[in-house]
Amino acid sequence: MTGSTLSSDRLDPRRKRLLYRCWHRGTRELDLIVGRFADAHLTQLSEGELDQLERILEVPDPELYDALVGDGPVPDGIAGSVYEHMKSFRVADHGA
Repeated sequence: MTGSTLSSDRLDPRRKRLLYRCWHRGTRELDLIVGRFADAHLTQLSEGELDQLERILEVPDPELYDALVGDGPVPDGIAGSVYEHMKSFRVADHGA
């Protein structure tokens, strides 16, 4: 059980891989932040936005967590609309 509310049945292979990666970060805190963001937005992301998401997922957990919760700088190469949207995403605002 990943916690995901998004079924991967109708996703293309790239989105399936990204959904899995978003929910299997290595730390539960990031699973909840990144995974729930993916559940809410993965199906609507453009190819360019998927590229941004892939770059975000390459950032080590401690750096990404600190950047997303506001305790650290934005890691090199991930600034963009997806990062900004993820950072401002609030799970409580989306019924989770």
